[in-house]
Amino acid sequence: MKRLFIIALFLLLFSACEDKSKDVKPSRLLTEKEMIDIMTDVQIIEADINYNKSNGVEIGDKPKVYYRQLFEHYGITDSIFNENMQYYTYEPATMERIMDSVALRLTKEQSKKGNSQ
Repeated sequence: MKRLFIIALFLLLFSACEDKSKDVKPSRLLTEKEMIDIMTDVQIIEADINYNKSNGVEIGDKPKVYYRQLFEHYGITDSIFNENMQYYTYEPATMERIMDSVALRLTKEQSKKGNSQ
């Protein structure tokens, strides 16, 4: 969860330093809901990768495979995702809403799993 906020903070700071003339609408603009869904899955992927690394599990090409599957699932490419991340980074209020929604969704999922054990 802490990592999610660090990423959001980094993106906000990065946008403040970038030239706003680069702020071009992506070729395929993802909705806030789509970004929330995708970013939630990104956080789950990152958590899995970090968990395995911290337990000494060899991850090999797993990150590439996970992200390829993620992009296929949502019918996007890594370029579309990156363009949208850059676009939303220039919209701090929107990005904050997205990241808050991701954090809330992850918290709810974690709570459900904790209650079911």
